[in-house]
Amino acid sequence: MPPQAQRPSIEPMNRPLTRLLAVALTVAAVTVATPGVAIARPPLRYHLALGDSLPYGFTTAGALAGLPPSAFTGFTDLVSRVAGLKTVNYSCPGETTGTFITGPCGWRAAGFRLHDDYPGSQLAAAEAFLAHHQPTLITVTLWGNDIRLFLQSCPDIQCVLERAPAEIAALAGRLQQALTRLRQAAPGARIVLVGAFTAQLTDLAAADRLIAALNAAMATVGAAVGARFADPSPVFNPPGDVAVRRRVLCRLTLICTENDSHPSAAGHRALAAVVLVNGGRR
Repeated sequence: MPPQAQRPSIEPMNRPLTRLLAVALTVAAVTVATPGVAIARPPLRYHLALGDSLPYGFTTAGALAGLPPSAFTGFTDLVSRVAGLKTVNYSCPGETTGTFITGPCGWRAAGFRLHDDYPGSQLAAAEAFLAHHQPTLITVTLWGNDIRLFLQSCPDIQCVLERAPAEIAALAGRLQQALTRLRQAAPGARIVLVGAFTAQLTDLAAADRLIAALNAAMATVGAAVGARFADPSPVFNPPGDVAVRRRVLCRLTLICTENDSHPSAAGHRALAAVVLVNGGRR
């Protein structure tokens, strides 16, 4: 997200997103139990944010300007603020499902700073944190760089569509391994897996097909470990008129103003709302 001084240039959140965030605030404030059974659960204390550049709050312009980690904020901080949790942000720009497990964080290895520092892999750091800090909300956002590397390996759309099933299956396998270890480290944690969206402005049918298949696979592996799935694609990639879709993407990402597919300030608010609505209760 851009520094605070630049935010006035970002278009304000529209009414549907305002309503969505209002619902999220309500859901986050309500204790939900199994019908007819009162279940006492200890209150959450921490929000452990894991993943790539999205939970980091990364923007290309901010990175080129050499801004410190404190200048990069986004949906991670908004979720913590609404839920009243202390943020521990281990996210690593450029992280893939593979490097998340094996490490090291390439961003850190290149000399850049993290929000909360750690050596080795992000997953090992998360396990070490969870050994001493529970109960915790864990958000996991890992898909963007896997997609980027896959698309770079293909010369055309036909290649993408032919190879996508195998690539998605492999990504889901690595993600399942990571989520299983997180669940083992924190059996009582509330885990929210954040799904994918596309900032693609062309080849929309192919992009939607890829994202839908990826989200379905991620939702399945998340459910296997009792994780909630937060799907942002209906908000960022609404079906229907192409011109409307382009306006939505231009508002919720930086793709039109900075040629950057990362979320804008409005986009981070939208992501926070989706996470809170879908992960604000067990």
